[in-house]
Amino acid sequence: MVRFGIAGFGLHAVKRLMPGFALSKNCTVTGLSRRDIAKARESAREFHIPLAFDSAAELARSAKVDAVFVTTPNSCHLRDVLTAIEAGKPVLCEKPLAMNAAEARQMVEAARRKNVLFGVAHVFRFDESVRKLREHVASGAIGEPIFARSEFSFLGTRSHPRKWMFDASIAGAGPIFDIGVHCIDTLRFILQDEVVRVSTTAVSDKESGNVEAAATMTLEFSRGTLGTVLVSFRADYRTPLEIVGDNGVLYADDAVNVERPIEIELKRGNEILSRETVSNRMAYGLQVDAFADWIEGKAQFPAPGEEGWRNQEILDAALRSIQSGKTESVPRVISRI
Repeated sequence: MVRFGIAGFGLHAVKRLMPGFALSKNCTVTGLSRRDIAKARESAREFHIPLAFDSAAELARSAKVDAVFVTTPNSCHLRDVLTAIEAGKPVLCEKPLAMNAAEARQMVEAARRKNVLFGVAHVFRFDESVRKLREHVASGAIGEPIFARSEFSFLGTRSHPRKWMFDASIAGAGPIFDIGVHCIDTLRFILQDEVVRVSTTAVSDKESGNVEAAATMTLEFSRGTLGTVLVSFRADYRTPLEIVGDNGVLYADDAVNVERPIEIELKRGNEILSRETVSNRMAYGLQVDAFADWIEGKAQFPAPGEEGWRNQEILDAALRSIQSGKTESVPRVISRI
């Protein structure tokens, strides 16, 4: 049983991570950290977690913690990841990995030097819906992918519990970072291809602080597929995925939700060739079990830190595009051989 410590135990830990750990087969949570030790102890009591700390450093040093799951705000990721690496603990970090690609690279290189396992929590890679779409595309079910579309929206204002989402100094950006990174990673994973150029348009409003409220990104993939990503803090919750090939279309409405079944359709012309219902209920449990398997040498984790670095290079290019008004190139990230 791999014992995890959660650094930055907040809304995400309560809403998603703890239910995921409850579904896992080979993981348990033995510690948590919050900035306020009284609140840390309160959370520990509520969720029956043995250890409570007021810093990620103390959490990482605990002999009763085998791996650290960093879920602090984005601007804290670099510090907390490096702290866990320095303590020699395998570390899984929430997305987006960093505030910029330079920070992401620093984390990856530190983990390499210390020979510490380092992953990024791109949980949609563990969605059954996403894996089914990936399998269909790989099998040639729709021919060559021409277009790929991912949307993610939810209603978010400054009354949202994560108020820091509207402060660029903490969040890095708005929905481009918060949910756009999910869309980008999901399309990369489904297509098994890399983004080489990106063009972005974004809008802000009185509620969005100093970050964008909505954005659209056009992604150019190395094998010619054109991707579109639409993200917003202003629209109702929706997460459709669509892959259009030269011989068919794959579509799933609300494709990455974990609460309800998802229907995947394979269409050719006006004919529905197949319709399959899947569930993503196990995604968060599968994610931590996969990381535990990596620690125990059973299997490679599907989202090592380099994947977070790659996505961060795309995010940086997207922000450059907003400023320049031009299409921006995405630097390559080389995996360690």
